Order: sequence, then structure tokens, then C-alpha cells
Amino acid sequence: MRKPIAAILAGAALATVATPAAAQDGDATRQVLGRLLDVILGPDARQDDAADPAATATATASVAEPQTLTQVLADPRRDGDRARDAYRHPEQTLEFFQVEPNQTVVDYMPASGWYSRILVPYLTPKGLYIGLTPNPEAADNDRFAGYFEGLPDAFRKAAPDWALDGGSSVAIYGTQDLPEGLDGQVDRVLIFREMHNLLRSGAMYSELTRIRDLLKPDGMVGIVQHRAKENAPADYTLGGKGYLRQSDVINLMRAHGFELVASSEVNANFRDPANHPEGVWELQPSLGTKREELRDIGESDRMTLLFRKR
Repeated sequence: MRKPIAAILAGAALATVATPAAAQDGDATRQVLGRLLDVILGPDARQDDAADPAATATATASVAEPQTLTQVLADPRRDGDRARDAYRHPEQTLEFFQVEPNQTVVDYMPASGWYSRILVPYLTPKGLYIGLTPNPEAADNDRFAGYFEGLPDAFRKAAPDWALDGGSSVAIYGTQDLPEGLDGQVDRVLIFREMHNLLRSGAMYSELTRIRDLLKPDGMVGIVQHRAKENAPADYTLGGKGYLRQSDVINLMRAHGFELVASSEVNANFRDPANHPEGVWELQPSLGTKREELRDIGESDRMTLLFRKR
């Protein structure tokens, strides 16, 4: 049964980026609400609900011209992020994940928003960006439950920075609050350096199951993850050090209903021995222990994997 539009809008956690004029704020909100309805119900469905005031309020405003990925990455407003490009290879990575500007893309646990500031302007105006956070009830310990609970508000506060130009909107949900209408509507789910947190929090089964529900029949998951050596001991690869074995990630995804499509070495860094006593946080950009001999390594060695829902 189709979920009523009013219920969908009531459950949506929307972060509207600030603009110079209040009217522009309203236009941006209506724009993203309209896109959510297009995704959930189909672009013609709003005609069926024309009598619904909530539907009427979501009339799509005029939108900005789309940008190529190359244009987004070259934008001078990314100057503060650009130092990481040499380690994260965003253009090659997003091309490997087959991300297109007309897609509905879930950015899972956006963290500092580094990739969000690429994806939001790239997907605007034809696509839809959804920032997704874990259900606190999926965690098996209080530490992560509390952390997950605070993420939606934290990301809503950070979202004005994600659009770069201050003229876009993003949708942010906890998985526990997702509208039913989004199931089977998502083209890509991207998980950047968060698989270890899903594993060590106990939330992996619940979250990957929910992610699988969101994807279209041909939808795919792109994963970038700190990579341990294949002979690393098990107690080093349980998530607490940030590193996971590539074979373990592949097997975990298979166990949750995904098949490996392809792997890439685009984010490999073979200078990283991946055996740091304090884990990945000893490397850039954290450099938690300030060990000078680690500075030249750069960021961690990373696997880059693409999976399809099966």
C-alpha cells in the first residue's frame, strides 16, 4: 500500500542549505521535497494527489545547471578539500562506482562530508542525495548507540557546507526513519571507510539488510575501506583498528545478499604496512600519535569494491 504523502513528508529529515533570501530557502526545500516525491511515487504521482496540501507545497522550483564531475572537482570552493584528492582519487572512484548525476545516491555515514561536498553539487539538479545514518537500536553497545543517535542532527548542521554554492538541499535520514516508499528506488549506496564501524558496533546485519531493501533490482554498493593484510591476525581485523581484510569484506557482503562486480586498486597505497598499534588513526589525516616516520605514508591502503544486489 502506498504511503500517504503527508506521512512521507512528516518523516523526512530535511536539511535546507542557507541562502541569502528566505524565498530561496523555501524554493530549495520545495525542490528537494519534490525530488523525494518523484523518487518515492514517480514523477506523475503528484497529479494524483493534487488535492493534498502537502503535495501542492512541493512544486519543483527552477534549478541550477548541472555540472560535470570534472567541474565539481575543479571548483575553487573545494580548495580546502583538495589535498586529500591525491589519496582518495574521487573522480576515478566515482566513475568506478558508475555514479551518474541523474541517480538517487545514498551516502552512508557521511562523516566529515568530504565526499558529500562532491556528490551534492554533482547530483544537483537531476539526481537526489540522501545522507543515511545507522539505527541506534542496531548497535550492541551503548557507546555506538549514543554515537549513532546524534548523527542525523550533526549532519543536518553540517549540510549547508555540502552544497558549496549554498543553493542546494539534501535529505538526511536515520535508517529507522526511512519512508517505505524508498524501498527499491536507490541506484547507489556508497560506504566510504565505515565498514569497520558497522562491524565493531554490531550493526552490520541490520544496516546491510536495510541497504539491500533500498536498492533497485540492479542497484549497487560501492565500498572504500582501510585494507589489512590478508595474513593479519583476527584480533587486528575486528574493526577496532579501522582495518579489515578484503576477503572478509567480500564474504560479509556476500552473506548479506550482494555479489562482487569488480575491484579496483585506485585507492591502494602499498607504502602502508597496515599494522599500526593504534590502528589507521596513526596515519593522515588523523596522525593521532604524531609519529613523524608515518607522515610520508600518506593515507591508508584501501580496497575499492563494487557490489550488486542479488
